[in-house]
Amino acid sequence: MSFISKWAGLLGLLAVLVIGDQIRINRPGHKYRLTVEVTTPGGIRTGSGILAVVPDRGYSRGGRTTMRGEAVFVDLGHGKNLVALLAHRQDAKLDLDDTNYVALRAYGAARGNRVSFNELNRQTGVVPVQGDLVPVLVSFGDPADPGTARLVAGDHADAVLGDGYAIRGLNAEVVPNGLWPIDFGGVLGEPVTRGIEAKLPWLTAPGELAATALKAAGLPVGSEIEAREAFARK
Repeated sequence: MSFISKWAGLLGLLAVLVIGDQIRINRPGHKYRLTVEVTTPGGIRTGSGILAVVPDRGYSRGGRTTMRGEAVFVDLGHGKNLVALLAHRQDAKLDLDDTNYVALRAYGAARGNRVSFNELNRQTGVVPVQGDLVPVLVSFGDPADPGTARLVAGDHADAVLGDGYAIRGLNAEVVPNGLWPIDFGGVLGEPVTRGIEAKLPWLTAPGELAATALKAAGLPVGSEIEAREAFARK
């Protein structure tokens, strides 16, 4: 083996090791499908999205658990909609991290015992998302205008959506990680849901329009959060 071939082989091996390590670090701990069901005068409407939760596996351990995915947009027909944000209300603040633990806590509540983070990707079945686990719900009078956002109360959705509308329920279901990062669908595994920008086009516009939407809904927006992350995370 020549000197050049030897070094090419070593560099190739190093590249494989680096890529493998990056996959290990960035591979989701689990994925879950969040589904929102709404009763309407025309029947039940449903929307869902696949979210991925990634624990901190870095060597410094200085990071935090993160999420990839988008808010769940439910088309209710007749120009009405409901959006389940990637956020929870915590007293006078908006919490963007609790969404990471919705599936974990929902399975624990349904099973009647604590489910560890590392065990979650082996759970099966659909479990209800209730109480404090329900994310912030909003509706847009005009999805193209962030200033038309209105906060929707889980037990009085008709106050914003109109007579005959009610939140039927939310549920979570753990889905396989698949062959991440080539989880393009089918046997490769379900990818994280994308495409909310087509429904809320202002998300791609410059400026603080995500903050405008949250403020219009009466939600607290402080400098400690990135408002756009309530709608989408990469």
